[in-house]
Amino acid sequence: MRLIQYVTLLFVLCFFSLINYRLFYSHLLIPKLSFVCGRGHALPTMTNETPADLYIFTTDLLPLDPRFLPPLANGLLGWRVYDDIMHMGGVYNGEGGDCHRANLPCPLAVRMEIEEEEKAGHLQHSYSLDTHTGIFTHSLRTASVIASQSLYAHRHHPNLLVMEVLLVRQGTSQEPITVKLDSTFTPQSDDIVFHSEPDYKGGSYIQGQTTMPEVPGGVCPSVHIIWTPITPSLTLLPDQAQSRWGFVVAVAGSQDSAQAHYDTGLELMANGNLRPSHLRAWEELWAGSTLELTGPDDLSRALIGCMFYLLSAFPSLHEAPGHFGGVSPGGLSNGGSGQDYWGHVFWDQDTWMYPSIGLFYPQLARAVLEYRVRTVDGAKDNAEKQGYKGLKFPWESAVSGREVCPEDIYGQQEIHINGDVTLAFQHYLYLTQDLSMFTEGRGSEVIWGVADYWVSRVTWSAEEQNYHILGVMPPDEYYYNVNNSVYTNTVAKFSLEFAVELAALLKYPAPREWQQVAEKIKIPFDQKQKYHPEYDGYKKGQFVKQADTVMLGYPLGLPMTPEVRRNDLEFYEAVTDPGGPAMTWGMFAVGWLELGEVEKARNLLQKCFKNIQGPFQVWSESSDGSGAVNFLTGMGGFLQAVLFGYTGFRVQKDCLAFAPLIPDDITQLCIRGVSYLGNKMDWLVRGQEVYIILREEAKHAGNTEPCALQVVLKNSGTKIPLIAGKPVTFPRESGTICKVDGALSCWPM
Repeated sequence: MRLIQYVTLLFVLCFFSLINYRLFYSHLLIPKLSFVCGRGHALPTMTNETPADLYIFTTDLLPLDPRFLPPLANGLLGWRVYDDIMHMGGVYNGEGGDCHRANLPCPLAVRMEIEEEEKAGHLQHSYSLDTHTGIFTHSLRTASVIASQSLYAHRHHPNLLVMEVLLVRQGTSQEPITVKLDSTFTPQSDDIVFHSEPDYKGGSYIQGQTTMPEVPGGVCPSVHIIWTPITPSLTLLPDQAQSRWGFVVAVAGSQDSAQAHYDTGLELMANGNLRPSHLRAWEELWAGSTLELTGPDDLSRALIGCMFYLLSAFPSLHEAPGHFGGVSPGGLSNGGSGQDYWGHVFWDQDTWMYPSIGLFYPQLARAVLEYRVRTVDGAKDNAEKQGYKGLKFPWESAVSGREVCPEDIYGQQEIHINGDVTLAFQHYLYLTQDLSMFTEGRGSEVIWGVADYWVSRVTWSAEEQNYHILGVMPPDEYYYNVNNSVYTNTVAKFSLEFAVELAALLKYPAPREWQQVAEKIKIPFDQKQKYHPEYDGYKKGQFVKQADTVMLGYPLGLPMTPEVRRNDLEFYEAVTDPGGPAMTWGMFAVGWLELGEVEKARNLLQKCFKNIQGPFQVWSESSDGSGAVNFLTGMGGFLQAVLFGYTGFRVQKDCLAFAPLIPDDITQLCIRGVSYLGNKMDWLVRGQEVYIILREEAKHAGNTEPCALQVVLKNSGTKIPLIAGKPVTFPRESGTICKVDGALSCWPM
């Protein structure tokens, strides 16, 4: 028995020390341990093998549809490789329903080709997206040269885009070698009238303003672009074995800012720190948010791709708050007029993308909440125009918070967005206990404004003796002008209850109506058939577009019996449109995992792979490739199926609950960087055991005390303290991570 315990402890110690190591340069053939965060054997061994790196997506042929070329973004700038258009967060053109991301000309719309005389020998093309580093590389190889063109959106300096070209001589030839740089760039835009300015330190410079503000009388944002001029060709001279060229693009909202960022780019290039500073930023991101498994390679690649593209949509960990423009379904690379939902922000951000980011990075989660706070004035205006009190967040949002949906019915009726927004705030508070977001950060204005809206929006039914919400469109957009959408009423109930809870914490006098409406709002339920109708008058068997009622269990957490949960899943799975949006099946998978039906969950997740368009793991909204591309909403749903499904993680008021369950084709699941009450944890689910190590304890911040944490197992009641650097292991069962009994309160005093 002691020997088994010793071997297990040795394995755990090896595992948690190894997952701190990450190899970013896969071409370096050095001995390394075969077990790195979920790959290899039970005990580490030394090997010189170089298995395929699942973080690198490689192909010899680019996709025929250019929409599925890899998008590169950094939370501020985004563009699809080779495209002559880029976007900047928060820069829109057009009024009201015509508002869309402004198309900016991209100087890096360049394809590298070899000179004709070099093609006499065999020519090999290779294209790769390295998600370790966020760098896309096109390589050309002939008998005489290896040419590499690398493109990236700088992760630490978000105002910079970069192109690097490297020529390396092969063989004994001493002839000059030339590559062509074929550019489709023109310094023009349909959305901005650009004017040429004098060159700045050798860089070309244009500036202009959008042509139409989002709201009448509003400000048209300015855009300044400075870039290194790109020559038609580059030549490796006869006496050179290799040579490297660098090109930077600086984009900002003012002349001073653009020039300062261009200066930074030139300085970093001169001292050799342009790429290394970018690599360090990505290394830091991955170190705090790793999701890996030993199992099917296609599932591993899908998860890596989802995490990469989702992280790319968020700002730097070191960026000053206040500049984040939210996350749209297609990310920053998409969203021009008439495409990818115009780059607007929907419930997709708060419901589908936010949870996976919030589990790892509270500061990035807070950026989402701060975006909503900055739109409060617009939300107030929306409510007033509808004739109600409080705040009505727009179904489609840009900068002002006023409704910019091109079709009025969605803004008028898809009001569940209000509850979706407040649920994100609630989860943030439960994960961090950071009340400053609700005081100095003005989050309380959001919560209380939404509560006031619900109170003014409900109608009392004397016949049923409860409150109704009439004339809405549920998440299932096949139906509109329905009464008592079960999803809408449930998020309204929960946001009212959270408003009461927050008011008590902040000693704010909550109106009695908040609690009264929360207690008496109608939640449709069929007592005879034991399931939740989607809305009043819904007939069992009616076709539905997407996940709706099944979301009552997760993410909303409406209490129900296993029988009711099963009925909801079975009834709606049978009638859900198979061609509907990509995020749907992840929610069904989570539901079946709650019931222990792991194979049903796995089969439903398999449906998502139809939406992944290779070779760069770019998602489409629909399985036939149509709809929005780089569909972060679908990626978010897929990630939640693993992060909250296979682990059973649930964010609750006083704990982080867990109930791990993985299918047979996954032998181990590693999640590194889970953040709870300021502590960072690494998790490994392997067979019938769970391993946790507290990697980083919460630091004392202001008047908030660090929290001592423990594992509490549900069946046995066993309590295991979590101590920094000391791994713990226990049989796979449900339980919670919570504060140690008797520990000082983590709440600010």
